[in-house]
Amino acid sequence: MRLDIAVSRRFGLSRRAAREAVRSGRVDIEGSARDEPGADVPEDARLEYHPDRPARRRVRTRVSVLYEDPDLIVVDKPAGLLAVPTAEKEKDTLLSRVSLYLHHRYRRRPYVGVVHRLDRDTSGAVVFARSREALRFLQQLFRSHAIDREYLALVEGAPAPSGYFGSALVGDGASVRRRVARRDERGRRAGTRYRVLERFSGASLVSIELETGRTHQIRIHFSEAGHPVVGDRVYRPPGAAPAALQAPRQMLHARSLGFPHPRGSGSVRVESPTPEDFAEATARLRGRSRQKKSAPVRPGRSRILRDGEGS
Repeated sequence: MRLDIAVSRRFGLSRRAAREAVRSGRVDIEGSARDEPGADVPEDARLEYHPDRPARRRVRTRVSVLYEDPDLIVVDKPAGLLAVPTAEKEKDTLLSRVSLYLHHRYRRRPYVGVVHRLDRDTSGAVVFARSREALRFLQQLFRSHAIDREYLALVEGAPAPSGYFGSALVGDGASVRRRVARRDERGRRAGTRYRVLERFSGASLVSIELETGRTHQIRIHFSEAGHPVVGDRVYRPPGAAPAALQAPRQMLHARSLGFPHPRGSGSVRVESPTPEDFAEATARLRGRSRQKKSAPVRPGRSRILRDGEGS
């Protein structure tokens, strides 16, 4: 059992409070302090909670940690932040923030391996490896598509209640833009499953599961189907009718990740909370839909029909 879960149950704390107690060095296992919330402990382990003990150290960071143990770390990527540097060698990226966090937390230069990425304007859960062995294991999981991944997206229009997109994808010359392969082209297989969670006037909230993880896969598949992701300025067809909502970025969020643990000790499953801008966009769509449903119907003009009229 994870240490933070054991502490939460044993001492009646919320999961967040339990994680903070562990990280602050206020929890002992068999008489020794442990500060790794994801550490595995036996269910009958002797735990002690010392709420008044001074915090061992506090790590000031600009990264939100969803899960952490000696082999890996899963963090919450905000929209607008690059996952890793490009050829421009940006200083502030998710990778640099994770590296800084681990450096301050453990007082040594950390190993941080890049397992996968999210687009700059996509938010959600991203996993990094903390050892070369874990990196090889996790990268193989992603290559073999043995990762459970769920995304949330706001898309234009009203797609079928559920469906599957299987169009192969190709790159578009030297640009970063991708597209669906033509009949005479050999593209890379891409599979996207979805189901509609909620419908609005002119848009829908959908849950998406990936069979593959091609670059821009979700955005391309939904755009090809006539339901581009709300706020997507790259793949939205030119000349399309005005969208039901103008959004500052593509409304796409990597909500959850699930995968076997590198050490074979069970599995890891994390969920990223819905970001504020995504929740606000959903609320605005929901509010507009309610207004349209409740709008009064204007009475039309009527007149008395004489015999023979209207037949």
